[in-house]
Amino acid sequence: QVQLVESGGGLVQPGGSLRLSCAASGFTLDAYAVGWFRKAPGKEREGVACISRAGSIYFTNSAKGRFTISRDNAKNTVYLQMNSLKPEDSAVYYCATDPRDSRAAACADFAYWGQGTQVTVSS
Repeated sequence: QVQLVESGGGLVQPGGSLRLSCAASGFTLDAYAVGWFRKAPGKEREGVACISRAGSIYFTNSAKGRFTISRDNAKNTVYLQMNSLKPEDSAVYYCATDPRDSRAAACADFAYWGQGTQVTVSS
């Protein structure tokens, strides 16, 4: 059974950093596409960063230069390092995975989802 558990969210001041973690179980992370998504109130869910099985990475424009996605296969965990955070980055962040590697390039329509972790950027 595919399970994803996010952690690391919280309240941070503008300009600060957070690292989100997503622990996977029930499957081998490096055999799947993995991504981070976010949903803010009143907005559509959007893909933030996705990584393919081969390690190719795709970012949304708002995340480029500020966010980094990485995968620790030994720990079966994927991370999202977020720097220079802005109030508009506030959202519930979700980890997702999909056996179809093509989903990484689209950074959309993933099959399996975690419960999400809240990120609030505010002074």
